[in-house]
Amino acid sequence: MGFIGPNGSGKTTTLRMMMNILLPDSGRINLFAQPISHEATDRVGYMPEERGIYTRMKLREVLLFYARLKRTADAGRRVDQWLKKFDLTPWANKKVAVLSKGMSQKAQFIAAVVSQPEIIILDEPFTGLDPVNQEVMKDALIDLQSRGATIIFSTHDMSVAENLCDYILMIFQGRKVLDGTLASIQDQYGDDTLRLRVEDGADKLAHLPGIAKLTDLGQIQELRMAPGCDPHQVLTDIIQRTRVMSFEIVKPSLHDIFIRIAGAEAREANHD
Repeated sequence: MGFIGPNGSGKTTTLRMMMNILLPDSGRINLFAQPISHEATDRVGYMPEERGIYTRMKLREVLLFYARLKRTADAGRRVDQWLKKFDLTPWANKKVAVLSKGMSQKAQFIAAVVSQPEIIILDEPFTGLDPVNQEVMKDALIDLQSRGATIIFSTHDMSVAENLCDYILMIFQGRKVLDGTLASIQDQYGDDTLRLRVEDGADKLAHLPGIAKLTDLGQIQELRMAPGCDPHQVLTDIIQRTRVMSFEIVKPSLHDIFIRIAGAEAREANHD
């Protein structure tokens, strides 16, 4: 599940409450169909936003420590497998303090999953990783899911949420505003977006009749149609202004839906 929302919306606070690090002001949180307990959280792997593994310990030692905290069977073999998977074997006997930011992030991930938890909660797991290591992390998550783990992670990268998540939940100002599969969420907004590429760029698309918003993505532009707008008429109007290289009617992206809910226009409307 992808857990999204703007900065300050409460994502990290929610994840910490799920791990019993913070207590809710009201209501209750159940894990495995029962109130949170130490027994329940022992079945959960958690990677916090603030990376916090012990920097003065050697990498393999600290990962063994985390594995044994959860009474992991064959801990040494599992740690070595994960070190190899993440290309960290040459660093196994070096102190965590000398690792790069990306290496430390991978080490923190291993600490969260080495015990084979049933639920894995990751707070911004892709932050600070280069594209190669992002792919390694994605592959690891897909493999863990295929083995039966339930994975919940927060992210600001809407493309990651779109590509990886079976289910998406969004909170805004501490409240749930969106949840469902990507397809069901997009269906709520309909096919109200035109995605096109034109010869003369976005300048030629300004002030088109029936268009509520123009988003310039560089090589591609997206037009959000107002209710009742005829896309064929929009295309006719554009052809009179410039040459059209490509044109398609699409559902709004998760990025666009996010902006509609939490962007400046939405905040101004809520304030009014």
